Amino acid sequence: MPVKFLDLQSQYHTIKPDIDAAIESVIRESSFIGGKHVAAFEERFAEYHHVNHCIGVGNGTDALEIAIEACSLPPGSEIIVPGNSFIATAEAVTRAGHRVVFADVDPGCYTLTANTVLQKVTARTAAIIAVHLYGHPCDMGPLTEFCSDRNLVLIEDCAQAHGAEYCGRRIGGIGHIAAFSFYPGKNLGAYGDGGAVTTQDEELARRARMIANHGRLAKYDHEFEGRNSRLDGLQAAILNVKLSSLDAWTRHRIEVADVYLRELADLDGLTLPVRNDWARQVYHLFVVRSQRRDALKTFLAGKGIETGIHYPIALAKLRAYAYLGAPDMSAFCNTADSTLLSLPIGEHMSREHVDEVSSAVREFFGR
Repeated sequence: MPVKFLDLQSQYHTIKPDIDAAIESVIRESSFIGGKHVAAFEERFAEYHHVNHCIGVGNGTDALEIAIEACSLPPGSEIIVPGNSFIATAEAVTRAGHRVVFADVDPGCYTLTANTVLQKVTARTAAIIAVHLYGHPCDMGPLTEFCSDRNLVLIEDCAQAHGAEYCGRRIGGIGHIAAFSFYPGKNLGAYGDGGAVTTQDEELARRARMIANHGRLAKYDHEFEGRNSRLDGLQAAILNVKLSSLDAWTRHRIEVADVYLRELADLDGLTLPVRNDWARQVYHLFVVRSQRRDALKTFLAGKGIETGIHYPIALAKLRAYAYLGAPDMSAFCNTADSTLLSLPIGEHMSREHVDEVSSAVREFFGR
């Protein structure tokens, strides 16, 4: 049998009675927009991430845009983002009316650091988006201090890091405001699109909720023009069920990563992700690096092992950002993209699956 990269069908079957009951409840009550299921999920997700406020929205990209807009930054501000994220991080900056600036990342955990950000700060810099990439949190202490000293807004992109922790604190409430995605393939995924904005700040929460709901809090009482971006009742009910299993699924991901880190540690030509003692890494992805990436991917496919590449083209090298000028090819993020490979990881993987992947990788490098 092949080793799947992702298996949402098998996940569904482990929680099928509760999922089916939740969906049936929403349909029976016709609670499709707003209602008790959305309110219940917002409350539980806020509690899970130790934040005061959670606003369910239509998707993770909307969550980023709304978070940026809620901060009321000067028009055309520069916002620093990592050069190796999914395009949604940079796209949200531009679509919110600001200018994206790409910074390099730490080669061990692929996230922004205070040092990499320092190289990109100008007088027009207004905010930083710290992406907790692949499930590994950014080193938020120095970033928080950096932003506080310069009066910059710190936005967290938590799309890949549900439940991750920095020094014992859950991400999503460390910066000023944060954005989550519930795309189906995430550690906590819906059965369609969904997202959330979280914050400790009451005013930011109020403004984000209004932006997401046509600039209003009460029906037909619009203070400004907003947008229509709401988490629907079906997705909220599904997420509420899945949230109960998230910690168990995360523990399993960490166990899979433990095996990979142990079994693949001594391979010449393969770089494994770094595990920092200050981080609870939730392993949305297990990303390795090799100069022989394409050959390794082909070899594993021949063994029935599915892999992924996240991401094959660094953001600054995309045609979408050609207007910013030639990318800095001395930056790690602009050279590492050709070496990245994501091995399968997730609650669907048995120990036999993990051993099969480890054995195949070892075979490749031992040839």
